[in-house]
Amino acid sequence: MKTSRRNAAAIAVALISICAPAWAQTYPSKPIRLVLPTAPGTAPDTIARIVGDKLSRALGQPVIVENKPGAGGIIAMNQLKSAPADGYTLALVHAAVATVTPLTYKEAQYDIERDYATVALIGVTPMIFVANPKFEAKTLADAVKLAKAAPDTVAAGSPNRTSIPHLANELLAMKSGIRLQQVPFTTTGQGVQAVVAGDIAMYTDGVAPLIQLIKSGRLRALAVASDKVLPGLEGIPLAKGTVPDLKVMGWFMVAAPKGTPAAVVERLNQELNTALQLADVNAKFQEFGTYTTPGTVAEAQRFVKQEKALFGGVVKAIGVKPE
Repeated sequence: MKTSRRNAAAIAVALISICAPAWAQTYPSKPIRLVLPTAPGTAPDTIARIVGDKLSRALGQPVIVENKPGAGGIIAMNQLKSAPADGYTLALVHAAVATVTPLTYKEAQYDIERDYATVALIGVTPMIFVANPKFEAKTLADAVKLAKAAPDTVAAGSPNRTSIPHLANELLAMKSGIRLQQVPFTTTGQGVQAVVAGDIAMYTDGVAPLIQLIKSGRLRALAVASDKVLPGLEGIPLAKGTVPDLKVMGWFMVAAPKGTPAAVVERLNQELNTALQLADVNAKFQEFGTYTTPGTVAEAQRFVKQEKALFGGVVKAIGVKPE
């Protein structure tokens, strides 16, 4: 009896391996939903529609963007988690929703690795440390020196507590051994206005809300927390040149429900990679301070694991508890 069962199981596995490629070739046969945890008109919404349009053209089926904002992304992530694992429901997820929300909201009963299949990393948005031009620190090294000499006196702003920019400030403090006066604002606009007015010395955010103010001289760029010099950011020093390994980025990924067939995940990854290498997609992404990141499924999985550990470590170190 046991032998028969083992033989039956072996035959079933063989049949699946034979049939899977043929089944994948018929995918997709109906429209695909791309769930988004932000409202219409936001930068992630625009990026989702760019990606959705290219994916639709490649797959020959409509890709319908569904905005499900609210609760720190929990609504969208729950919808994705409960969807059939058939490749017809995907989500465009940003870094905070993937890695921070589960640590800061009790209602967020999901884990980005446990409950979802990573399809592709879409793009990254490096954090930039900026200062009011009248701030005596001219470089990130100067700012670190000042903060070491007078702990808790250098005010560093960011949009929202536990946002990626806030965690970037905390990581800067942790890695350089300083204590900054952390000033999280309610919105990006409030934080930018405060540093331009000189109410705070420093501010950290993604590229998009800062780059024009840097170019106009209303803000001084101290450093960008990317791993390499990126187009449009030439001349801005890399943060890791002052604080080793200081790399902090917001990012976007496409995820699917756990259990989505590997052949479907690979097909989606390949089509997304093709789109991400198009000149018009790169240009549109850069309008939002985002840089495309084509790569394999395995590379995306490793990246997500590393980022989850990075931000999880910072959240734990600063003592944030789920609410």
